[in-house]
Amino acid sequence: MQGMIYDDQRSEKVILDAIKLRILQGDPIVHNVKNAVFPKRFRGLPVIQDKDCPENCRQCLEICPNQALSLNPLTLDLGKCSLCGQCAEICPQSIIDFSNDYHLAVNKRENLFISKSIKKIAPEKASQLIKKYFGQSLKLRQVSAGGCNGCELELNALSNVNFDMGRYGVEFTASPRHADGIVITGPITRNMAKALEIAYNALPSPKIIILMGVCAISGGVFQDSKEIQRQFFETHKIDLYMPGCPTHPLTFINGLLDFFEKKE
Repeated sequence: MQGMIYDDQRSEKVILDAIKLRILQGDPIVHNVKNAVFPKRFRGLPVIQDKDCPENCRQCLEICPNQALSLNPLTLDLGKCSLCGQCAEICPQSIIDFSNDYHLAVNKRENLFISKSIKKIAPEKASQLIKKYFGQSLKLRQVSAGGCNGCELELNALSNVNFDMGRYGVEFTASPRHADGIVITGPITRNMAKALEIAYNALPSPKIIILMGVCAISGGVFQDSKEIQRQFFETHKIDLYMPGCPTHPLTFINGLLDFFEKKE
């Protein structure tokens, strides 16, 4: 009898603690995904100031782990940038900085090159045919092609209560046969190249391809490795590029909303 009372008291305490924690957390849902409030320390869209670099200065190039920077003019390739921020820290003139703008998705690779004249990026609107097929409901199959699991964790977060991507008609499927598009993460290793091709071929047509993270877009820190095999991109057109390391869930959601012109 005493044991039952003790168990009831313990259960009551667990429930009360859970309620207190839930109250302290507040509303976890991101209601306005297009204009969410981000902390200043979040690194998003790079900003290049309209200043001249010191003569013969190459400090940012030398410290960048992904060879994402080039000079004359100073340009940052967001498709290679892991948003580590080391270039901004070492720049003697504070020419390079990072805003907290998480709208980073584009549908053309060349639009990921950021210079002093680029203050905002977004994908161009999808064609009427693509919107007709996928504008109302979009099912995606994800393939981790040698990723570190960072982008994969962010994809998992898309289905939680905070982001709830399903409210926009976008969901992930277990089988490529049930999907409208494929989301690729990772640099595509030799061991995953064939598996990726098989998964893509299993998707019924028409279908779209989304690259998530710098590893998928450019190879990232692995771009010079002999163990990656990226011939997939020689024969397939990419529809959306989602940069980041890893890509933030709101970057992913907004990329789709902007591309398909979906409303909140």
